[in-house]
Amino acid sequence: MKTDKDYMQLALDLAASAKGRTNPNPVVGAVLVKDGVIVGSGLHRKAGEPHAEVHAFNMAGEHAKGATLYVTLEPCSHFGKTPPCANLVVESKVARVVVATKDPNPAVAGRGIQLIRDAGIEVEVGLLEDEAIKLNERFIHNMITKRPFVISKFAMTLDGKIATHTGHSKWITGEEARLHVHQLRNEVDSILVGIGTVLADNPTLTTRLPEGKGKNPIRIILDSQLRIPLASNVLNTSDAKTIIVTEKNVNPNKIAELEKKGVSIISVTKAENGLDLDEMLEALYNEGITDILVEGGGTVNGSFLRRGLINKYHVYIAPKIIGGIHSKSPVLGDDLDSMDLATNLEFESYHQIGQDLMIVAYPKK
Repeated sequence: MKTDKDYMQLALDLAASAKGRTNPNPVVGAVLVKDGVIVGSGLHRKAGEPHAEVHAFNMAGEHAKGATLYVTLEPCSHFGKTPPCANLVVESKVARVVVATKDPNPAVAGRGIQLIRDAGIEVEVGLLEDEAIKLNERFIHNMITKRPFVISKFAMTLDGKIATHTGHSKWITGEEARLHVHQLRNEVDSILVGIGTVLADNPTLTTRLPEGKGKNPIRIILDSQLRIPLASNVLNTSDAKTIIVTEKNVNPNKIAELEKKGVSIISVTKAENGLDLDEMLEALYNEGITDILVEGGGTVNGSFLRRGLINKYHVYIAPKIIGGIHSKSPVLGDDLDSMDLATNLEFESYHQIGQDLMIVAYPKK
């Protein structure tokens, strides 16, 4: 006999299947159950398309009356690109609604739940709430901060090195871990690297999944002096959009050449140790970018770390040791005087991918 928890987990699994496709909207799953039988299910597949509840009710038809709706996020109560789902829930005459978590969007924020309750429908909130919040961590961060969600991703050896003293790094991890990175790229709006990575590796920063599947995120290059060569792979904007973040008052002729290639330029204030990353994040969010996968080297990682701008870590550890005092480290920047100044993290999960270990961690609150 299936329980409320089982049906909500199914709704969460449906929602998770659309990760990276609904931005800037959340991922949402819905399941309709009547007399122990699933009569409808759905997910929000893409921004601007019908919400999860709409798909579920369309599938259920007249069987929705008297059913229980399980939904991973509070039904919306405002008119956006689609009509409010809370009204649809009321009109469907379901007997009960189970919601995993409230919507942090100020335009909703409990109003959808209240609208349904005011119609005399029983509403329960909080089933598998932690899982629902984690699933929509990007959206929740966007709603609260009006900034992109920043994920730091790097691969290192067991002794904490990302390259030899010459900069050689191919390959630290095995094929399985590298494929997992491309799956991450497939789920985010953008990838960010510094000009050092572009000069050293000339990467394409595209998503390469089996059978050519996957989307190419927007590429963001930090280049304060516009040193990027015009023949760089990331300037081929037929593959993906490219944004270069630079200082104000840089060479206007170089800007013109880059813009001819279809590259967008964002100019921000020069900070003490580089570009003003806070100003950059605000500008990128205004451009519609909701999450960023930072794949930069030690200097870029150090800049984001010291300013407290990293929201999540994906770290791949290879069973290799490089050694050496001049080998490259994943995080550079100012040295700390004592351990009490270190950034404390919480491990969320760790598991083996092929020969490598992957750790997911968050800054400790």
